[in-house]
Amino acid sequence: MMHFISFMIALSLAGFHTSADYLAGDIEKPAAETETAKTDTNTEAEKETETKTEKETGGKDYQNDPLYPYIAQQNKLEEKDGVQYITNPENILVLANKEYSLQSSYSPPDLVRPNVTFSFGDAQVEKAQMRKEAGSQLEAMFTAAKQDGLTLYAVSGYRSYKRQQEVFSAEVAAKGEAKAKEAVAVPGTSEHQTGLAMDISSRDQGFNLTEAFGETPEGQWLQKNAHNYGFILRYMKGKEAVTQYQYESWHYRYVGKDAATIIYENDWTLEEFFQHVQALQKKIDGGTAK
Repeated sequence: MMHFISFMIALSLAGFHTSADYLAGDIEKPAAETETAKTDTNTEAEKETETKTEKETGGKDYQNDPLYPYIAQQNKLEEKDGVQYITNPENILVLANKEYSLQSSYSPPDLVRPNVTFSFGDAQVEKAQMRKEAGSQLEAMFTAAKQDGLTLYAVSGYRSYKRQQEVFSAEVAAKGEAKAKEAVAVPGTSEHQTGLAMDISSRDQGFNLTEAFGETPEGQWLQKNAHNYGFILRYMKGKEAVTQYQYESWHYRYVGKDAATIIYENDWTLEEFFQHVQALQKKIDGGTAK
């Protein structure tokens, strides 16, 4: 009996020393136990990182939203004498309209004459110009239409502030100021000043800018294909209340292929596009984007 008791005491002491050795780090813990501890630590770290990221960004998945990249491409504005002036006019997605104006001194730095058919032939005039990127894609679009048996004619591209004044004054003289504002942009608010817009027509329209152009084979082709080259029909039929302009079947605006595709597939105007971009930003800023 005494031998048994001595054996049990020795066994207990051995267990005590083993536990102490673990605590002191003298004896390595079993691999399974160590890996479990590491896994628990990593999981906690990952959770902490995810929580921190969500707090900082407003949600885990918002960057997957196709509109996310365009938050940075919204207008930057500066108010002066009650007018909202755009301070980043070289932004490809610049939104110039009746609410947002370009400075009278602004002229795009990279204007070029695209190699396309013009309604006025080879005349070297201001309206034959576009910004380089837009002009390159205009060439590609006109070439594609030609391959489909259609000839497009560029009628009017870049329009300086000075030229806008002349056009607007002539329209006011002909129709009165109220009617003029429905059809022609007040100087500084025209997309033509951005160098990103081109008015397009066809021979059977006498190269004129008419609503009927939208029903021609050329006009129909543009409506279906322009987005593939980064252009959108800027002033759509039925969206006059949004754009604050009458329907213009001839006015195409370059915004880049990705944005143009989103706008085309959703049947949006450029104003509506940015309304959705702003809504996404509000979700992110409020920490509710998912």
